[in-house]
Parts: sequence; structure tokens; C-alpha cells
Amino acid sequence: MAQLVVIGNQTYKKRNVVAVWLGLPLITLGIYSLVWIYKVNDEARRFLGDNSIRPALSVLAFLPGGLLIVPPFIAIYRLGKRIARMEAAAGSPNRAEPVVGLVLGFVFSLYSLYYQDHLNGLWDRYLWSGSVPPPPTPPVPPPVR
Repeated sequence: MAQLVVIGNQTYKKRNVVAVWLGLPLITLGIYSLVWIYKVNDEARRFLGDNSIRPALSVLAFLPGGLLIVPPFIAIYRLGKRIARMEAAAGSPNRAEPVVGLVLGFVFSLYSLYYQDHLNGLWDRYLWSGSVPPPPTPPVPPPVR
């Protein structure tokens, strides 16, 4: 079951990574994968306040763009960049790597599991504190004499 995360006046979902990757796409014959692509891109658009992100175009990259082979992989890479931007905006110390997501797209479509795990980590930061915690300050080395 997805857990709702409210940030400001926007609602986001913390989803089960295995359900996103295997369970729901298997049950819905792959349709949930397209729904997930749309929803995650929409969350990125709302979180970043970037109206240039078009969730429907990302879905079109998979269907019918998948017939051309290249567009889905571009969409996977761009989604990774968007998630990394979201993590950077929240001050998260770890960032999603778009290249890793792209490579995982070739391995049983594991990119959705990888990206959803990063999104869940981002939403956890908000759930634990109610707002974004400040980024950790690096330790100050003692003065050299």
C-alpha cells in the first residue's frame, strides 16, 4: 500500500518498490508501468515547479515510441536526472544516477525499482521531520598551528 506524503499543499506517494517493479506491472500486463512513468514525472514536475516536464510525453516515449527503440531509454535517463534534481533540491546526500538507471533498464527493467527506492528515500526525509532537514554540515578540521 502506498503511503501519502504531504509537502506544502502537494501530495506525493511513497510506493512499495517491488510492487512498482514486478507486482503491479505483472498483474496489469504492463499497463501499470506506463501509469507509474506518468505519475513519477508528474511528481517531479510538481516538486521541482518545472512546467517544462511533460509526463504524457514520457509515456509516449514508451508507447508508441518504443517501436523506435531509443525513446524509452531517453525517457529513463531523463527521469533519473529529474529524480537527482529532486534529491538535490531537498538536500539529500545521495543522488540517483541516471546512467545506472539506464543500465538497469536493460536488466529486467530494474530502473523502476532503483528510481522508486530513491524517491522513497526522498519522501522519508519529509516524513521523519515534517519538512526537509538541513543538509549535514561537514566537520570542521582543527586549526593547524
